[in-house]
Amino acid sequence: MNKDKLVVAKKNFNSRLIVGTGKYQNMSECAKAIKISGAEIVTVAVRRVNITNKKKPLLMDYIDPKKITYLPNTAGCFNSTEALRTLRLAREIGGWKLVKLEVLGDKKNLFPEMIETLKSTEILAKEGFKVMVYCNDDPLMAKRLENAGACAIMPLAAPIGSGLGIQNKINIRIIRHQTKLPLIIDAGLGQASDATIAMELGCDGVLVNTAIAKAKKPFDMALAFKKAVIAGRLSYLSGRIEKTLDGRPSSPNKGII
Repeated sequence: MNKDKLVVAKKNFNSRLIVGTGKYQNMSECAKAIKISGAEIVTVAVRRVNITNKKKPLLMDYIDPKKITYLPNTAGCFNSTEALRTLRLAREIGGWKLVKLEVLGDKKNLFPEMIETLKSTEILAKEGFKVMVYCNDDPLMAKRLENAGACAIMPLAAPIGSGLGIQNKINIRIIRHQTKLPLIIDAGLGQASDATIAMELGCDGVLVNTAIAKAKKPFDMALAFKKAVIAGRLSYLSGRIEKTLDGRPSSPNKGII
């Protein structure tokens, strides 16, 4: 397992858990939860998290960008123009090229607007960005994103913040079989077992924010997700037994007394 790394845009990570930085009570709580989780990548909503105003608490004062990879995202963007402007600003501020693209279609369900997402992916890839893309769980659209230059496919498990867990295992498995890109479940996980399921489906990682930040005990939940991802990955690599409708004795039939 020590040699089993998450590889995104040719960069290696020991942890397959990515954690968001929003919804915590304060930055101190956020930083502690991330440390406990073991995450090496954190998402940063450029439009919402303070990374420039030195008169207010700066995220960098709590989470060292030299030790943790910042993944600027476009949370709150509802069209390609907003998303492109946000990520170009992120590159200007911190030199970030590894980014998470998120273009939403509506404010109620927060589903991705895939036409705008695809268009944005093509433009960003041509501009030299390494784009991890939040998307729906449609295998056809996932393939189009791959062809457009995405460096990671990030289908939702369920609506953002819903805590419903993975709703379409079949499509996730299809996407897994058709792509060589990192496949990371993004949005909708509610508890640690959801992360284990994602990893057992063959996903390369999971992104979690609300499930940890809004748990009654966020630090304990951060640890639970850390262990769940490890367990799910090890289970997947171990090779599960074949499913059968018939019972099979666990002891040998020969040599019965």
